[in-house]
Amino acid sequence: MRPLPTPRKAPRQARSQHMVEQILQATARILEERGYAGMNTNAVAARAGVSVGSVYQYFPNKDSLITALHERHGAQMYAAIDAILDGEAPRTLREHLAAMVHAWLVAHQVEPALHKVLEKEFPFFDAPSQDSAADNNSFQRILRLLERHKDDIGQPDPDLATWMLLRMMESLVHAAVMDAPPRFAGADIERSIVDALEGFLRAGSANQGALA
Repeated sequence: MRPLPTPRKAPRQARSQHMVEQILQATARILEERGYAGMNTNAVAARAGVSVGSVYQYFPNKDSLITALHERHGAQMYAAIDAILDGEAPRTLREHLAAMVHAWLVAHQVEPALHKVLEKEFPFFDAPSQDSAADNNSFQRILRLLERHKDDIGQPDPDLATWMLLRMMESLVHAAVMDAPPRFAGADIERSIVDALEGFLRAGSANQGALA
């Protein structure tokens, strides 16, 4: 695989961080309205209200802008997980799963058109999970969550269960946001996603009890 197109540098000061966010917001709106073919750095600069040189200072080409949008999206999703796991209220395993699924669904509904463009047209601009600091942080936090609920979980390998849980949640939430048939109520889909995740985690415990 070719290496992902990446930004030239990361903004460090508040002013430059604000400018980069303006550039990414402009990129997102143009992608939604015109698609990849209608997007270029000149159009992004004009929409963001900055010079083309300011865009090139951080992004060498339009592909690096799309990679940055993927990274921003991933960071937003895993920040939602962190917010749930940082909560002080004790939760059962199902309550944790339900809260995380709901948070991801809500986060995806903020920019649904953009998420659809990114996931359907540019999935190859998404960095592998092992190369993402946000992914790795969330993996460790979910792993610790499962360890706290180990008596409720039938999966024998916590690491594999964590990986499967994150991938299942990501796939099902994306499908719910982008491809859900209109005849299904959103609340029913959300509950069914939680059922699927909980069912996977608990699978094996009944069989282990039967064999004991």
